[in-house]
Amino acid sequence: MTAPFGQRLAEAVAARGPLCVGIDPHVPLLEAWGLPDDPSGLARFTDAVVDALAGTVAVLKPQLAFYERHGSRGLAVLEEATARARAAGALVLLDAKRGDIGSTMDAYADYLRPEHPLSVDAMTVSPYLGPGSLQPAVETARRFGGGLFVLARTSNPDAGALQLVGEPSVAQRVVDTVRGWNASGAAQDPAGRFGPTTGSFGIVVGATLTELDVDLTGLGGPVLAPGLGAQGGAVSDLRRLFGASVPVVPTVSRDVLGAGPDVAALRAAAERWAEALTA
Repeated sequence: MTAPFGQRLAEAVAARGPLCVGIDPHVPLLEAWGLPDDPSGLARFTDAVVDALAGTVAVLKPQLAFYERHGSRGLAVLEEATARARAAGALVLLDAKRGDIGSTMDAYADYLRPEHPLSVDAMTVSPYLGPGSLQPAVETARRFGGGLFVLARTSNPDAGALQLVGEPSVAQRVVDTVRGWNASGAAQDPAGRFGPTTGSFGIVVGATLTELDVDLTGLGGPVLAPGLGAQGGAVSDLRRLFGASVPVVPTVSRDVLGAGPDVAALRAAAERWAEALTA
């Protein structure tokens, strides 16, 4: 049986550091690499990133939308790359931001099943159809050792218009829901089974927030913190926002991908961020 995602994440971070690199092959980036905006360019881009980083980075985070826009051939590129990345030791976090109810959410969660052609270690999900809407994904993650990162407090400029409504805020209710999943999961998977582990259910909190306006006490799982580098976030922001109280998985995309297409340059860019995060 596969160890829970939380344990595998903790082991990967201990061995490789906490860096997560997003794989975001958007059109301007393909052009900057001198690649065509078609499945062949997508494949060359993705292969270079996997070749450069899968052997050293803890987590790779492909953005599903950039592969879906190329249809079945784009998804085939991602299938092959995901398998290669995992074989090289990287965890793959599918940035899908799926959210629905019932059988539809259950189908989205199939990405966490080992027999799925695009099987991944974890995926991002959206909670805004209500906490119960994500229960099929929670159950699939628990059954197959997968992980979920739930959008909670993102740092896009108008996020607060929805996320900070109410008392407690919507964002805080999301955090509290995920805290509950980790607490109940710990009861179902006592430490003696796989050893002490971070919970498999995390949240997404932007690294560029001016202040942390949700209480993460006792979350029991990791925080995915996008926004480092080109979006304005710095390592000092991670320390300011989160301190040492929660396990944080910082995400960098453009500041690493912009070093391509040279594989050695990509690897060096990632190593610079990895060193900064552990300094």
